[in-house]
Amino acid sequence: MSRMLESCGYRLSCWLTHQRPWHQAEVRVEPGVLSCLEPGDVLLVEGSSRLSTVIKYLTQSSWSHAALFVGQDAARRAGGCEGDCFVEADLAEGVRLVGYDEFFGVPLRICRPVGLGPEATAALIQFACQRVGHRYDLRNIFDLARYLLPLPPVPTPWRRRMLELGSGDPTRAICSTLIAQTFQSVRYPIQPIEEWRRDEQRCVGCRRRVLRRRHHSLFTPRDFDLSPYFQIIKPALLGDFDPHRLRWDDSAEPLSVA
Repeated sequence: MSRMLESCGYRLSCWLTHQRPWHQAEVRVEPGVLSCLEPGDVLLVEGSSRLSTVIKYLTQSSWSHAALFVGQDAARRAGGCEGDCFVEADLAEGVRLVGYDEFFGVPLRICRPVGLGPEATAALIQFACQRVGHRYDLRNIFDLARYLLPLPPVPTPWRRRMLELGSGDPTRAICSTLIAQTFQSVRYPIQPIEEWRRDEQRCVGCRRRVLRRRHHSLFTPRDFDLSPYFQIIKPALLGDFDPHRLRWDDSAEPLSVA
């Protein structure tokens, strides 16, 4: 019975994560993404699978997936793919190493942690690579079945909470849990909870700000985009970008394509 549930869950997860053809008026894919990536960067992806559609709807964001860039050396030590690699948590295949080709041709965004330092970055990458090969328990069919509805009728305040429902690994696999847990292992903030506490040792009535970590299962790809502690990297703006060098066709009418 357990083996049958695992087999059904795997087939269902493959169906949910399979990328579908989608129509976009213009795919805004920035060139040079791979050349400006640094180990420790988080790559946000706008996917087209059924699972991606549900995540984008529930989080009210265009980002449905996240991967951690680990570079070449760490990937080689982990026995993964050749060249520059990413660590990602896939619902069907588990934690794995993938190349840049996995994300080619879709909208991407680079989120870079600021001030992490070489030692913390190395520990971050080691933590993620040590989890390569971990597979998720897909026997919880009910946990997976909630993603069968393209747009589940959930009120706006409850949409984020829907991603946390379920007791099984499918929940932990899709909610950017791996990357959030990786950054929390080196005590790097994503979107912590701020609290003000009394500090009587300094003075009477003094208060100090204290940060509390959110549980790693509560994070979604959108949180890395909105985090004040991650810098958004635009490949087109790196180097000696000069807007005055751009050539415009002033003789033609403006295009109506979005």
